[in-house]
Amino acid sequence: MDDLPNGFTGFANRGNQSNSNYQYSRSYTEREQAHGVAQGYTKEEVDGIDERDRRWSWVEIDRSAIQYNVLQTKRMLENSCRLMAVVKADAYGHGAVEVAKAASAAGASYFGVATINEGIELREAGFREPILVLSEPPQKAIPLLLFYSIMPSVYTSDFAICYAEAADSHGMKAPYHLAINTGMNRIGVRFDHVVEFLSQISFHRALELVGCFTHFATADSLETLDFQIQIKHFVEAMRALEAAGFDPGIVHCDNSAAIYRFPKTHFDMVRMGISLYGYQPAPDTHRFIDLRPAMSVKARITNVMTVPMSEGVSYGMNYRSPGSVKICTVPIGYADGLMRLLSGSIDFAYKDRAVHQVGNICMDQCMFEVDLRSRIGYGKPDPQIGDEVLIAGPHATVDASIDTMARKAATIPYEIICGFSRRMPRFYV
Repeated sequence: MDDLPNGFTGFANRGNQSNSNYQYSRSYTEREQAHGVAQGYTKEEVDGIDERDRRWSWVEIDRSAIQYNVLQTKRMLENSCRLMAVVKADAYGHGAVEVAKAASAAGASYFGVATINEGIELREAGFREPILVLSEPPQKAIPLLLFYSIMPSVYTSDFAICYAEAADSHGMKAPYHLAINTGMNRIGVRFDHVVEFLSQISFHRALELVGCFTHFATADSLETLDFQIQIKHFVEAMRALEAAGFDPGIVHCDNSAAIYRFPKTHFDMVRMGISLYGYQPAPDTHRFIDLRPAMSVKARITNVMTVPMSEGVSYGMNYRSPGSVKICTVPIGYADGLMRLLSGSIDFAYKDRAVHQVGNICMDQCMFEVDLRSRIGYGKPDPQIGDEVLIAGPHATVDASIDTMARKAATIPYEIICGFSRRMPRFYV
């Protein structure tokens, strides 16, 4: 590298090294004892500072949207058909406890989770509804199932017998749902082996078959052949069980897409997943159901600058200022779930106008462009530090939707909403 201008090499390289080994003379604890906490502030005072004022980015969840989506869906079901709210993955990033409260208030009577810890979180929050783990947990976790009254999905005989033995040794029952593989080939007893499987385990007095279910791989596809094959296999399995004298219990197979597209397969219960949060589960389901997205991601401007024409912005400088713009910074980046591959391709909403995100999205921050030229009906914009910006979510006039973000990232809304990290606090409105 050529010499720096004027020979400047930085103060650290100059002769006087007296400060090179500088350290704080006392630890935080010592200073705290000597001067009191933070020079006069109490812990209660500093703990009371709103999370939104500690870092200007957060997520808002609309409880009424969750309830609306449940109520709209329940109107499509028979009175005897139950609705399971799937609140796995922290309710797809929305917060499991608060979503479960809203869904239960609207009529959900079952909860679906992916892990035992997710079920424990609901139990410790006071929920008494049945909770189903939608896979088979490790055998060493069986005591947790029994202690917290959480039902597993079962599809291996070793787990079933171990579960039954543990329950019986404590004078308890071992309730479960039988997972049936009808063609997705992820988990489950193969559809044509269910009678054989239950015959191997049903001798145990503690086991209690509460329900049977399968999961569709293509319920959201406009081509229905594979779906029809799966439903045929599932119905065959249920008929075989009944013919062999087994009571299948609660029969359920419909995920969000199937709920709206195939009402004949509602059976005894439906599992409401992505539609619970307001996103259409298939390209054509908007014809059958109106849904309201519950999540909005928001931030406040932390910096505003006028960048001269042709100067770059952010890492790589793959955006250059065209002039007559202000560049605004907001404190949200890919560590918060705003995917870096979306750099330069999405719009935010600022004062009811679309503003384009520019430059590479950084780990903790990103920038957007405000055109300073006046437009009819808008006037000249004047962005200020502290102004609120909608990063993602529903808006009346600006397309900042999660669906659009997912499409531009070549993914699905599930990944986007699950990706917004807990570093941003959740607030419920």
